[in-house]
Amino acid sequence: MITYDRLWATMKEKGVTQYDLYTHYNINRSQLNRLRHNKNVEMNTIDRLCNILHCRVEDIMEHFDDDNRF
Repeated sequence: MITYDRLWATMKEKGVTQYDLYTHYNINRSQLNRLRHNKNVEMNTIDRLCNILHCRVEDIMEHFDDDNRF
């Protein structure tokens, strides 16, 4: 399972709000909703967030093992 809890902490640290993301950086509100609920997000969105926040992928997302078996 991927969680985006680190994103919110990094945003706070960098002084970037959700309002900034959708007004100044054109991040779609539906993408923010998907991030809030730990849903599937495209890698280009992750790339854009890393560029906006000047951070690494590890600063916005984290992987946890879950019960999904393939």
